[in-house]
Amino acid sequence: MAYITDYQYYDNGGSSPSNANWGSYQYVSLKDIVNNFEMMYSGEDKLIDNVSRNQLVFYAKRAIQELNYDAMKEIKVLELNIDESLRYILPYDYVNWVRVSLYRNGVLVPIDINTNTLYAKSYTQASSGALIFSSDYVVLDESEIDKDRLSGNVNQDSEEEFNSQEQRGYKIDTNYSYKGMEGKKTPSFSIDRASGVINFSSGLESELCILEYVSDGMERGDDLKVSVNKLFESYIYAEIKYQILNSRIGVQEYIVKRSRDERRALWLNAKIRISENPYKILRKIRV
Repeated sequence: MAYITDYQYYDNGGSSPSNANWGSYQYVSLKDIVNNFEMMYSGEDKLIDNVSRNQLVFYAKRAIQELNYDAMKEIKVLELNIDESLRYILPYDYVNWVRVSLYRNGVLVPIDINTNTLYAKSYTQASSGALIFSSDYVVLDESEIDKDRLSGNVNQDSEEEFNSQEQRGYKIDTNYSYKGMEGKKTPSFSIDRASGVINFSSGLESELCILEYVSDGMERGDDLKVSVNKLFESYIYAEIKYQILNSRIGVQEYIVKRSRDERRALWLNAKIRISENPYKILRKIRV
């Protein structure tokens, strides 16, 4: 991002919204990354020449996506009410979940993922077992397990109730699940990635749910809004350079290897810097 005045940073120059630039200086935009690479790393007198801007944009965006998946861990938070379907539509930029919580009386109450199946698709069948098609050739119908989950009839925790160390819970085979303080089954969720929803256990209708998740960082495909933390800027340039050199015919292997090693070293260095407390790093330097 270009340098801006205090007035632009704190009050967006008097425009709305006033918080538009808060925190922005710690990031570098996709546009600036591509412009800087063209200026500093490509040209007739450089190792990389004759590279299109579209290629640079592609490799830069792929690098930013990988950073969001693994290294930056910049968590987005979404708040929604669970409706009567006991489902929560995943946000458009969802990649993976970090934590799912219920917001009760001013407190976040994390809930656990349930690895048991709480959802399914079904086919309408005749008594002979043959599939029955509607007029528009659709056979999908609401499944029995979905109906039971919504009604609360499905036993999501167990087959056998037990008592252990003054805690009451349920048991399936050798797996135990304890009841909450109010004597209710522990709330849980499961993620149906193909359908793009989170399914919740019964009894959670109208609860306020907080989803913390990892985004791909692509901002709905708007390249002008895509950015990356400045700690990873050098790595992005190294990644673009490596990908271009590695995909070209005739580039000597030692050049590709040197580029690969440089990109890996910058990745590890940036990952350490962004994950560690600066005071810890300072103490290491002093030692």
